[in-house]
Amino acid sequence: MTETAKATPQRRHAQANRRRILEAARESLSVDPDTTIDDIARAAGVARRTLYGHFASREELLDALADDAVETVRQTFVELRVPGEAPDVALARFTLAVWGIGDRYRMLIALGRRGLKGGIHGVLTPVRALATELLAEGQRDGVFADHLPAEVLAHAHESMVISLLESVNNGTWEGSASAATTAILLASGRTPAEADAVLRQVSTETGDATDD
Repeated sequence: MTETAKATPQRRHAQANRRRILEAARESLSVDPDTTIDDIARAAGVARRTLYGHFASREELLDALADDAVETVRQTFVELRVPGEAPDVALARFTLAVWGIGDRYRMLIALGRRGLKGGIHGVLTPVRALATELLAEGQRDGVFADHLPAEVLAHAHESMVISLLESVNNGTWEGSASAATTAILLASGRTPAEADAVLRQVSTETGDATDD
């Protein structure tokens, strides 16, 4: 057996440990943002030294969680994008998906205010770039209002979603995927009737309800 062949199971084991640690961290931090590294290691079923073998500090672990969330959002955008699809339908579909992903990582909002590298808005830069392209397309097609540059509108959308998720965090709102998506469509220049029609279309196409 070659050294490469021997190393493959070890790499897979290491990747599995990393994934288990990230999932345990996400779940534990969602319950208690002050969860310690020791608590996360125990929840993941790994030794403390194993966790530190992947993440040198708690801050590095949080950064990895943020990167994981952003990459999930980015991949979702690419997978959901349908060539030729109306920009408002694409925006609604993306926002609904982002709400589900964001709900899984809501604890990053609170943690981001405690020193997440680059802050929440910083780590979301790659996703904002994709949203900006979609909004610019909609503005060119006359679907979205153009009173704000696409990049500024994308940043406003991002801030709105973060604020809505934060409202769920602090208990002032129960949270609703359809309500969040409607807010984004309205902020983009769609009328309430148009936003409702888009949500019904997306719901019909997916066969799913739009509310969480």
